[in-house]
Amino acid sequence: MKLRRFLQVFGIIAIVLTIFPFVAADYWWIRVFDFPHVQLTILTGLALLLYFIKFNIRWTEDYVFVALLIACLVVQSGKIYPYTVLAEPELGDSSIDKPSIKLLTANVLQKNKDHKSILAEVERLDPDLLILDETDAQWMKDVSPELSKKYPYKKEIPLDNTYGMLFYSKLKLIDPEVHYMVEDSIPSIDTKFIFNGDTIQFYSIHPTPPMPQHNPTSSDRDAEMMRIALRTHHSKYPVIVMGDFNDVAWSQTTRLFRKVGGLLDLRIGRGFYNTFNAKNIIMRWPLDHVFTTEEFRVKRLEVGKDISSDHFPAFAEITFEPERADAQTPEPPTEEQLKNAQKQIKEEKEEDQEKTKK
Repeated sequence: MKLRRFLQVFGIIAIVLTIFPFVAADYWWIRVFDFPHVQLTILTGLALLLYFIKFNIRWTEDYVFVALLIACLVVQSGKIYPYTVLAEPELGDSSIDKPSIKLLTANVLQKNKDHKSILAEVERLDPDLLILDETDAQWMKDVSPELSKKYPYKKEIPLDNTYGMLFYSKLKLIDPEVHYMVEDSIPSIDTKFIFNGDTIQFYSIHPTPPMPQHNPTSSDRDAEMMRIALRTHHSKYPVIVMGDFNDVAWSQTTRLFRKVGGLLDLRIGRGFYNTFNAKNIIMRWPLDHVFTTEEFRVKRLEVGKDISSDHFPAFAEITFEPERADAQTPEPPTEEQLKNAQKQIKEEKEEDQEKTKK
């Protein structure tokens, strides 16, 4: 009986953790369960398998319990299935003869002193556009002289609050701007660049995660993502968005972000490409992303080498093929999805006003 109760508790935990991400609340202790979804799927499968050890064909509660576990496993598998090689890629493969754009985004971990490792990765991968997150003045001092030799265009925003951002480009930038869309200490980059005579819109963000010590809700992160999604929705140029999103690819927020922005995920049909936590092989998931509109194709996707950070770098090589865009154009967002995006922005504003009053 003790083993039976233990297995039931084990299964109940799996059921509760499956339900949590569907709760319409943005508290950190709810939203954080979006992250370990692969681990949760394995936990539920294990709970289901083990429960058959004590399954009693005469007990109705056993049938109900097993049915709930199977339902949870189906829901969980449905979320992660697109990020396996079994699924159809959302963004197609590149043509062989097309010139490419190499992208690299890396959260270097502000307290990390090993700047040589990321410089070695930049040398190895040779990106055309490079984003370094969590960079303070010391980081800029350590890497900017070397990177400035290779990258004629740059936008450096060193900050000591773990939200500094260094941006380097080989491609000519047009009107690069720094925005503080949600908080006056959290920057994002908005620029256009020229590639083979075409103008491309580029955004990079690093929103705050839902964590008790800094942000007890996910409203700031969600609002920043929705602001970028709406800008992408209205953009007259092809768009690339990349950075440390502090959110996983399969969360409701990221899926809404993609739908509203008309963005495609390079990972879908190719794999998880987990970038966090570099220091824990069991608790690992994708937090650093590259999304594009339908004019692009994927030539190469890679998780970078260890740079002594808690993140691995995320690298993508893509080609610009607008003539093939019709083959992968996403469905436009529904009115309901656009309203939900606006609602999340409005709720963040109201929350910020309440903080100001206090």
